[in-house]
Amino acid sequence: MTATTPKTVLIAITKHGAAQVSLLAEKLPEADIVVSEKFAPLMSGLSNNIRAYSGAFRSEIASLFSNYDQLVFFVSLGAVVRLIAPHLKSKDEDPGVIVVDDAGQFVIPVLSGHVGGANACAENIAELIQGTAVLTTASDVGKTIPVDILGRELGWKVEAPKINITRVSAHVVNEEPIAFIQEAGEKNWWTRPTPLPSNIHIFERYEDVDLEQYKALLWVTHRDISDSIWKQLEERMVVYRPDKTNV
Repeated sequence: MTATTPKTVLIAITKHGAAQVSLLAEKLPEADIVVSEKFAPLMSGLSNNIRAYSGAFRSEIASLFSNYDQLVFFVSLGAVVRLIAPHLKSKDEDPGVIVVDDAGQFVIPVLSGHVGGANACAENIAELIQGTAVLTTASDVGKTIPVDILGRELGWKVEAPKINITRVSAHVVNEEPIAFIQEAGEKNWWTRPTPLPSNIHIFERYEDVDLEQYKALLWVTHRDISDSIWKQLEERMVVYRPDKTNV
């Protein structure tokens, strides 16, 4: 599966922020830049697509939300929260929002860390500016399975009601016993440098799992799953469907 490169915009509204954007933009030539017209001259010599705005920055937010996958603000965290608040819809729709502090030391994913890709974007930017990505999502901090996006880079499609994803994610991060059943898909899906958490137990078939022993099931399969199984495992099961051409 070929991943689509997220469309990223670097945003500055102050002179110092614009100077930081110009340095990062050299390392991210594919990123667009939105900068106050007053400080646009600081972007001279860059190959990036640059848009200098005039007037109130607040009026730019709707367009940024519509046109970009990752919004990287060199603006104070409090100001960003207030600016984006009226535009929030859901984690399935909102873009990733990242804030870089004024010293260029910390890179903070604020919105859509997992589904929107802000965590990965923040880690990439932190590496480029030699800063620190401040991740607060539990599965990243705990180095465990991100239930909502597991296998996404491999083409796996999650299949479960949202309540199941919420409940199962809680069981995972709370280190409760989890059965991971893999009947299909890429076997080398765990790519973190740390070992797979000890509460995750691997099985090759659903029939091998003692359902009474596990709080939740993560099931990678091509099987048709009956309504009776879904009902039996209400709010305890999340299913992943790998691309059948890459079994």
